[in-house]
Amino acid sequence: MKKENKPVLVVLAAGLGSRYGSLKQMDHFGPSGETIVDYAIYDAIAAGFDKIVFVIRKNFEEEFKEIFGPKMEGRIKVAYVYQELENLPAGLDVPAGREKPWGTGHAVMMAASEVDQPFAIVNADDFYGRTSFDKIIDQLKAMDNSKLDACLVGFVLKNTLSDHGRVSRGVCKVNDAGCLDTITERTHIYKKTEGGAYYEEQGQRTDLTGEECVSMNLMGFTSKVFDDMEDAFVDFYHVQVGDLKAEFFIPTVLDNVRKSQIPVTVLTSTEQWFGVTYKEDKPIAQANLKALVQKGVYPNNLWATTGEELEKN
Repeated sequence: MKKENKPVLVVLAAGLGSRYGSLKQMDHFGPSGETIVDYAIYDAIAAGFDKIVFVIRKNFEEEFKEIFGPKMEGRIKVAYVYQELENLPAGLDVPAGREKPWGTGHAVMMAASEVDQPFAIVNADDFYGRTSFDKIIDQLKAMDNSKLDACLVGFVLKNTLSDHGRVSRGVCKVNDAGCLDTITERTHIYKKTEGGAYYEEQGQRTDLTGEECVSMNLMGFTSKVFDDMEDAFVDFYHVQVGDLKAEFFIPTVLDNVRKSQIPVTVLTSTEQWFGVTYKEDKPIAQANLKALVQKGVYPNNLWATTGEELEKN
């Protein structure tokens, strides 16, 4: 008998918030003190996800668990894993002077011990919207977890930019079949005042229309990906070990699936994405969430709702 797929949500919450100025994954944005990721979890539970795996750091473990533990109790299964510099595949060591985290791909690798079903990934500081989770969970449930597979929820670039500085986005090209052709991480994308955007790389500026499909790290994989992910990280390490700021990005993992001749479905979200990269983004996010509450999309207090009531929403 085929084992029922009960998808898992992996929450990337180990970021240092250097541009934001504090740990934004625990900051208050909702009208009742909710974090941004509270809304992702709320939507994930309503969509039918079976388990949350938080990727965090040891240095804020106690505070993080105090904030999120009571909210999750009785609503969904929860696990915590830790992204630390020294958590590396066997035979690898932290280079002298390395302080920067290894990147989103490395963060996802930390969840391997807690994931044995198809899973989705979200950033703890991004708002994705209910329909985004409904779309990806349907795709995950249809996957055969004994085989390597992946999917991506894409957003429109112009709807994901900050007025206050650069952002990082996985810029995608999608073919006529609705599958991924390429995904390229651009770490210095800026919004143009006159419309559109551009990115800078190696001193060169390249214009973007703003209509490009981009990844906000809302991706899905079968758990088979973890073997390939570790191999790819080892390759990255040996090439980039001398660059103390090089990062192993999760779009690289997704692109490796594509290069394996496996079609990667791109699901287009019509939701209005928003997130917080800079401190100046906070009042905008707060206003957006307040508007959604006023429209009745979310209750004024997310976690006043019981687990059983939430699953019926």
